[in-house]
Amino acid sequence: MAQALLFNISGEKRKKIHFLLFKLGIAGREIPEADFGRSLGELSGREGFSAEAEDEDGTFTGEMLVLDSLNPRQFNGLIDGLRQARAQVALKAVITEENLGWSAARLFRELSAEHEAMQKYKGKKSIHGE
Repeated sequence: MAQALLFNISGEKRKKIHFLLFKLGIAGREIPEADFGRSLGELSGREGFSAEAEDEDGTFTGEMLVLDSLNPRQFNGLIDGLRQARAQVALKAVITEENLGWSAARLFRELSAEHEAMQKYKGKKSIHGE
């Protein structure tokens, strides 16, 4: 089942995202802060993942959108729709076999570090003058 896990997304942006998800046939699940330390496998409803493996530092305040089992039409439609609706979420990820065992908090930390590195890179001119 195609689904999107929403973390710390509120207000008008949350409404816009839920509308887009509905239009694209994607289930939207808002994840409460108490569950940020749980694995993506558990949060996405995969069998074999339990609440026992929790992240000690399972909190964060930034927004994050985690996508699971979207087909290409849904994925592209959501990304385009977010841009058009001006409901951008900087930290987005897709659930993979690699990150199924990660907590949402760990994924947030990884994405935040990558996002920060990309922002620094964008601020620098390349050696090619681009």
